[in-house]
This record gives sequence, C-alpha cells and structure tokens, in this order.
Amino acid sequence: MGSTVAARLFPTEKQNSFAMSTTTTHPSVEEVARDLVALCQANRWEEAAEKYYADNIVSVEAAGPDREAVGLAAVKAKSQWWFENHAVHSAKVEGPFLGDGKFVVRFAIDVTFKPTGLRRVMDELGLYTVVDGKVTHEQFFYNAQ
Repeated sequence: MGSTVAARLFPTEKQNSFAMSTTTTHPSVEEVARDLVALCQANRWEEAAEKYYADNIVSVEAAGPDREAVGLAAVKAKSQWWFENHAVHSAKVEGPFLGDGKFVVRFAIDVTFKPTGLRRVMDELGLYTVVDGKVTHEQFFYNAQ
C-alpha cells in the first residue's frame, strides 16, 4: 500500500507524460498583448482580430449608438464599418501595459471621417481581457480633452 500511495503523490515521468501531452497550452497574456500590439503597429488590424479575438468576444465603445458588439462577426462588422468610414492618415499604438489577465493599449489615430470631412486625432485606451490565449472582452476609453 505504501508504494501505491507514493505513486499517487509522486507520479513518475511516464505516468505524468499522458496528462502533459493532452494539455492544451495557450499563449500568455503578455504574449497575446505584445503580438497584438505589434500587428496593430504594422497596420495589420484584421490579422490581429483573426488571430486573437474569441468567437464570443464582447466589444464596448465609450460612446455612441450601438456601443456594444457581441460575437466575432459583430465585432468584425463594426470594424469594417469603421474602416470604410474613416481615412487613416497615421496611427500610433503604444503598449502593452500589462495587468492580471488584462492589458491596455493606447491608440492615437489621425483620421478623417469620410461622410463629413472632419479630421481629428482619436486618442483612446483599449482595455483587453484575455482568457485561454484569446481576447474575450475589449473596452475603449476616449480622452475627454
């Protein structure tokens, strides 16, 4: 009985190898954050979403109609509308700023809203929540100045 107890308390490499081979590893919050920021800095916004956004992502804007988009298809549709209606002159992406299961990115984007011709610099923070290597929630905060 003593060896059985010892085997349960201290599994051998052979016993533990099956559990290790079936375990799915996900990128860490830091890995997701750094790569997502690098993709955005390279203007590869869609690739960042495809690679890291969860199917059930929730995206929340700070203001405006339709503030919340739920699900990857809805977030992609929101993004498509945004790029179709804005001419981007430049974009500065800073970060990531890491926290427990979350990270923040600062965006300063010089854009012209095509329907009105109004040009401005959007200065905002994005707060991202990561679960199992995927962004499950993003929320944006705009500079009030």
